[in-house]
Amino acid sequence: VWRPEKRQGQIVGHNTRKTMIGRLLSSLSVVCLASSASAFAPSAHQGAGSSALRMAAESEVSFSELDGSGVRIGVLRTRWNDEHVSNLVDGIKAGCAECKVEPDNIFVKEVPGAYELPYAARLLAMSGTVDAIVCCGVLIKGETLHFEYISDAVSAGIMDVSLGTMTPVVYGVLNCLDEEQVMKRSSNLNGGHNHGEDWGKTAVEMALMRKEAFGKKVDGKPKELAAMGFNSVASEKEGADTKAPGFF
Repeated sequence: VWRPEKRQGQIVGHNTRKTMIGRLLSSLSVVCLASSASAFAPSAHQGAGSSALRMAAESEVSFSELDGSGVRIGVLRTRWNDEHVSNLVDGIKAGCAECKVEPDNIFVKEVPGAYELPYAARLLAMSGTVDAIVCCGVLIKGETLHFEYISDAVSAGIMDVSLGTMTPVVYGVLNCLDEEQVMKRSSNLNGGHNHGEDWGKTAVEMALMRKEAFGKKVDGKPKELAAMGFNSVASEKEGADTKAPGFF
């Protein structure tokens, strides 16, 4: 028997449930949108992020005492962002000097921009006149994707040269969002730290490791890398002539 009252109650109950579900979904949408917006909105957490960025400008690398008196270092630098790169090159020279590298054993060559660094590094490595190379440049984020493409290509290219030629090539390219970040990382002024100093010491350390791995005499000390599986090969002849660092 048809009972309109009951049928009407079922209809009303069904509509009520639909309304409740709709309100619930709307509430969830608002929460999701608010969460997404808050990810891009300024908050108290950004203060911690800024602190982390400032800390990144400081050196977190320590070096033992290194004797680079017989090491030859090649420095390839860009003319782009000349002022900052020149400061970094000064830092590289200072770091090498702390490791007793002779000034005449530091070779500096300019290239137009960062994109040319891997090619120049390969030429210098193939010349056999240096024990390690530092590629030095500065890239600053702009309005286009140019920054991302160049950064990716240069970092990959430098690694390829290092592995392909068995010559240590130090990645000395700053990739920064603005000029203030560059200044904090290319100068010791105003609480900054010149990363070039660390790059110079890194080049010396890796050059000594390469000499040791290839069985060349390093400071008359026993080969520490023997335990790592490096085999001794023919050492350099005593008194053999060595080329001056550079392309010529």
